[in-house]
Amino acid sequence: MNGSSLLRLATRSLLAAALLAGACSALAQDLDVKEITLDNGMTVLLCRRPGDPNVAAGWVAKVGSVNEHPGITGLSHLFEHMMFKGTHVVGTKNIEEDLKLNAEQDRVRADLRKEQGELDRKERMGLIPDARDPAARTPHHQELLAEFDGLLKKQKDILADNEFDAIYTKAGGSNINAFTNYDSTCYFVNLPANKLELFFWLESDRLMNPVFRQFYSERDVVWEERRMRTDSTPTGKQDELFSTMFWNASPYSWPVIGWPSDLDGITREEANAYFASNYAPNNLTAAIVGDFDVAEAERLARQYFSRLKRSSEPPTPVKTFEPPMIGVRRYEAEAETKPTVTVRWFAVPHGHVDEMPLQVATDLLNGETGRLELSLVKGQKVASSAGAGLDARKYGGSIDVQGVAASDRSVEDVENALYAEVKKLQDGVVPADELQKVKNRALADKYRRLNGNWLIMVQLLIYDSLSDWRTMTTEADRYLAVTAEDVQRVAKKYLDMDTRTVAVYRTKKSDEPPDPLWEALNPQQQQMASQIKSQLMPVTDPAQLAEALAGLTAQKASVPPEMTPVFDWAENLVKTRIATLKAGEP
Repeated sequence: MNGSSLLRLATRSLLAAALLAGACSALAQDLDVKEITLDNGMTVLLCRRPGDPNVAAGWVAKVGSVNEHPGITGLSHLFEHMMFKGTHVVGTKNIEEDLKLNAEQDRVRADLRKEQGELDRKERMGLIPDARDPAARTPHHQELLAEFDGLLKKQKDILADNEFDAIYTKAGGSNINAFTNYDSTCYFVNLPANKLELFFWLESDRLMNPVFRQFYSERDVVWEERRMRTDSTPTGKQDELFSTMFWNASPYSWPVIGWPSDLDGITREEANAYFASNYAPNNLTAAIVGDFDVAEAERLARQYFSRLKRSSEPPTPVKTFEPPMIGVRRYEAEAETKPTVTVRWFAVPHGHVDEMPLQVATDLLNGETGRLELSLVKGQKVASSAGAGLDARKYGGSIDVQGVAASDRSVEDVENALYAEVKKLQDGVVPADELQKVKNRALADKYRRLNGNWLIMVQLLIYDSLSDWRTMTTEADRYLAVTAEDVQRVAKKYLDMDTRTVAVYRTKKSDEPPDPLWEALNPQQQQMASQIKSQLMPVTDPAQLAEALAGLTAQKASVPPEMTPVFDWAENLVKTRIATLKAGEP
């Protein structure tokens, strides 16, 4: 990896408020969306917005990590990767040999699972200390690993790597990507309007004829992603465990990226079964937004997407939900971060009648002009930063309030200050001007999110995967209808001090002298810095690090001011690393 690749890494008046709310509501309700339901159950949303020759196109599978079960956690996210590996005609130079090698890999992996299973048994019995230690493997185990590596090398010779992306790019496509969350998996692309047929053909082909080539090696890519996003961040592992303690019974308890042991054990057979059920057309919604011929797009949708066969096995519904919370749970840990307190309560799922009142309540607490920032940071100076947020998912929701302790204050000071602000929300009716100010800010944000093709496309897909895309068009009015009494009611109902879950992170003790540049970073900056560190530290070539340093210095001049401290820290890290390597130290 060279140095350059290392870097790729309101208004307050009521009149103005009314105008803004009206514009937001009108913009949402005036979206010209034509909904089509194909005979196979697939939904297609066509939203024409004249003026832009490009269109944003995508589709969503209504499946995420909440639909998994122990043993296959992380499979939804793994599919995000596998769906770019191609089909019978995309991604390979020899499909017959390709499929044969897939079958051979499955055979060898089955034998390897038996070998690893025996090692796992020996570890459980205390006969060996570590079932993952290569030294514990039998000669046959080693032979199987060598055979498997040989099969991977053979397959690599006949693959057309990244051909899926290349086809779109050659046709003028861009922003070819996907994301997975707890409730859905979304795929999207921007492309010229005259290339819509390519979208319908290519997407229907990868849904109809997917080939999960490089399945086992791609799990290693996911492992690296997990290492960067979780293992190498200041509080990644702790946040993961805190979430597991909070979501005790619900399948929201495991991370989207999956548990490490499950990533090791997922088979292609399990992936095929999961795909057949969850990626069937009756569980999919597609959306096209931009300047295009709606009649022609409908014809293409019926021509290509109608080829997909409805699943005989519908997705298994989520059946496990959280029991009523009893008592207080606390999670305490040390981490390479500033002392931080997070208090979490159960809230409501997306679409619930109390979702908007709770959203207003958290908006009152959150932001630069929110109560937490004004009181804890600027007033009492007990915290260096503070905020709140509502996470309304398909089958449940949560509310967080969080504060990072100021240098001369304790986490206990922050926790008590957070509770005091919550109590004020419960005990007093929010003043009319404060409530209006929050609504203005939120409505301005909603308005901005309805002014771009890509943002509209993604929102259509996400809202439809959670409930119905139409809820997107009524959200502004529902938010505006929230009263001060609504806010007080939901604060009392949901922010109950007897049913909270608390995470306290204290700064991990270190023998190394404190780094003032690191100490000056806020938690979000520290998380980004940790990801940079995870990429730079394995590099042992001073020349590559020098190239990375030059790139960092050049980019720093154009980044937003809030990012400058991260670049200062990173420059110092690279300089120190270069000096260490030149001194002959590891």
